[in-house]
Amino acid sequence: MAPHAAPCDGVLLLDKPAGYSSTQALARAKRFLGAAKAGHTGTLDPFATGLLPLVFGEATKFSRFLIDARKSYQAVLALGLETSTGDPEGEVVARREVALDPAQVDRVLARFVGRQAQVPPMHSALHVNGRRLYDYARSGETVERTPREIEIEAIGRLFLRGAELGIAVACSKGTYIRSLAIDIGRALGCGASLVALRRTTVGPFRLEEAWALEAVEREPQAAREALLPPEALVGSLPRMDASAESARRFAHGQPIAGDGFAEGEIAVFGPGGRFLGVGAALAGARVAPLRLLAPADPGCP
Repeated sequence: MAPHAAPCDGVLLLDKPAGYSSTQALARAKRFLGAAKAGHTGTLDPFATGLLPLVFGEATKFSRFLIDARKSYQAVLALGLETSTGDPEGEVVARREVALDPAQVDRVLARFVGRQAQVPPMHSALHVNGRRLYDYARSGETVERTPREIEIEAIGRLFLRGAELGIAVACSKGTYIRSLAIDIGRALGCGASLVALRRTTVGPFRLEEAWALEAVEREPQAAREALLPPEALVGSLPRMDASAESARRFAHGQPIAGDGFAEGEIAVFGPGGRFLGVGAALAGARVAPLRLLAPADPGCP
């Protein structure tokens, strides 16, 4: 039985199973943990699996720092097979013979490294004119999509078994692996669709650290105790350690002195390493609060 809702703040690294939307997986974990407030940090399609960081309580205030993080994936492409959605959820629209050797594949993959423009797929949650793209697609409509700049940091072949190609990809936020699979298929001259996808990293977090959904259900207390603190989400920001008086003022929404920081966001900590929130480093060596952690409470039951 799920515990009663109670203050529960932190980050759970979940290994999302296939067959669940990110929202469905979040709802189950939230119920098992007895959390009152929860969110996730980037959608995975229902057929996809892998790392889905979930945020609870005060950690929801800082989830955007993971949404913007770089991510890594392992993907399997069906070469010579095109579907209406570019993934296994669509209808087959074309089949072609495939005769490729590893060297050919490697040469094509190498061309995708670097910054590039990518057109978001119609079957995606991106909003255009107030509607999600997949809503247009479901009603048979196709709308103009503005290409977005992405970056493929690294891409490599894991295996080539006949018409099945496995790849590993490290990429920027906003990258659609489904669109990448389609583009790779076109570049190879045979077409392709994504048939399996597993996310392996999000920012500093790795799949090896993640909990299976069944384990969260079976051991909710252990999962609560394993929650990472909210400050785990802001590890990419410069750190400021404030004095007791500055920490008090910052926690009450007042700017404080802060030398040596370039303009931008910083993570602010008080005495004893207590995380206070995120501030903005301003001209004149000042740091203004942007997002504050609530005063400490007993936390998870």
